[in-house]
Amino acid sequence: MVGRHRRSSIGLLPRIASAAALAALVLGGAAGPTAAADFPPSDSLYHNYAEMVTDINAVAAAHPDIVEVHSIGKSYQGRDIWIAKISDNVATDEPEPEILIDALHHAREHLTLEQALYTLHLLADNYGTDPTVTSLVNSREVWIIFDVNPDGAEYDLTCLHSAKPPYCAWRKNRQPNAGTSYVGTDINRNYGYHWGCCSGSSTKPSSLTYRGRAAWSTPEARVVRDFVNSRVVGGIQQIRAHITLHTNGELVLWPYGYTTANVPRDMSVVDHNTFVAMGRKTASLNGYTAEQSSDLYVTDGDEIDWMYGVHRIFSFTWELYPTEKPTVWGDHYPADERIAPQTARNRNALLYVINVGGCPYRAIGQTKALCGPFYDDLEISRGWQVNPDRTDTATRGAWSRGIPAGTSSGGHAMQLARTASGTKDLSTGRPAGAGPNAYDLDGTTTIRSVPIQLPAAPGPLSFLYYFAHTNSSSADSFRAYIEAGGVRTQIYRELGTHVLDPARWARVTRPLTAWAGQSVQIVFTASDLGHDNLIEAAVDDVRIERP
Repeated sequence: MVGRHRRSSIGLLPRIASAAALAALVLGGAAGPTAAADFPPSDSLYHNYAEMVTDINAVAAAHPDIVEVHSIGKSYQGRDIWIAKISDNVATDEPEPEILIDALHHAREHLTLEQALYTLHLLADNYGTDPTVTSLVNSREVWIIFDVNPDGAEYDLTCLHSAKPPYCAWRKNRQPNAGTSYVGTDINRNYGYHWGCCSGSSTKPSSLTYRGRAAWSTPEARVVRDFVNSRVVGGIQQIRAHITLHTNGELVLWPYGYTTANVPRDMSVVDHNTFVAMGRKTASLNGYTAEQSSDLYVTDGDEIDWMYGVHRIFSFTWELYPTEKPTVWGDHYPADERIAPQTARNRNALLYVINVGGCPYRAIGQTKALCGPFYDDLEISRGWQVNPDRTDTATRGAWSRGIPAGTSSGGHAMQLARTASGTKDLSTGRPAGAGPNAYDLDGTTTIRSVPIQLPAAPGPLSFLYYFAHTNSSSADSFRAYIEAGGVRTQIYRELGTHVLDPARWARVTRPLTAWAGQSVQIVFTASDLGHDNLIEAAVDDVRIERP
């Protein structure tokens, strides 16, 4: 955490305890000779990098059936960034909801590593004896990245002549900044969603919140990005919920950090309600305070904004113990006697997120509608394929996912300027910025979903759509199909008529029992095959519900 609770400044320099420590923070060098990277004897219960590696490998060796450990990449100085996977059948990529937890973006926040190690032991050591833990390990794939910033965390233990040796009060990574004597980028201002947009980071290499020369300029942020991107399997992101661990303040924060708007255009109302419900429930379990990230202070280029904005992962920042203290030393260096009680304090909150995070919409009572095998509000790319058979005849107005611009005819809306939810839908035309003729469909256009594995007792398919037309005929149509085993079965159609039919959203619901247990794809077509007329179609909020 940077700054005091709800203060607007994001600097910490006034709170540094000595000139020597100030020099270490700003210039990136130790205040005097450096020591080997280790905690002092009084804080020996904390883990340095080598001790962390030893611990996580020991857990994997003790529980090989449910724990797997490997490196997902390297830091700037070449240290491995380690991840553990905890799940039954750990060597198999099962179709189970995934939860990601990470720690130590900021070098001096050592309690976060202890919380990550606690979580590993909680799941591994209690498997087979604790029914709740056993059930979660059997039904989830949990990933833990223990130390996003190993270079900075090791460096933070080397200042012999700081105000609190050997601690440096270091925050950033250890990547030099070309053309300056300053070292380090704030990894948690280096993510690529709204990077540098909103006065929530600094352009100055001397700053604790320096965002880097460009988004993704730090190797550590790229390692996290590449891992999360790799969990898009078959067009669907497998990670459903995420916690990034920080200190301090005892807070549970949800996106966005870049804006103070509660529900900006890049967040749906249902998702905002879910964030609030999950955040408040989590805080009730660990005694923290729940709020939107920007209620604390505005940040841009941070991890949770990217996780949700790009991948629609329900992502939270946990600011751990203690509450706000007068100095940086009090904020980030609690005595090691506090490790056990403060990490155990989060036990029930961790299990709650791992449980409900399998489908976060459970938090708002939308399990049936939104926790089935498929839900796509079209806000991010989930693998829809245009012209999958290479037989489409559309010369313009092909299906595309994007922000609709809106068109009209005779004062009647034909392509709606607003979606059913959020900012994007599938529509027969290009996103905003194309010329007016790009929106009028001519010919047939087809779009097909990724394969979706149906359970033995699937709920119905439902979607919102409109099919707007003027001076049309039955040669024009909107159709929906289920495709399985190469066979495409029509489940819905609307044909054109000579009567003006302006755009208005309507929901269609169709049973899927005929395809129970099969892998299916959803297909939509729109056709303008009659005499010259105006045709527009759109689809939003496609879901296969639970029974």
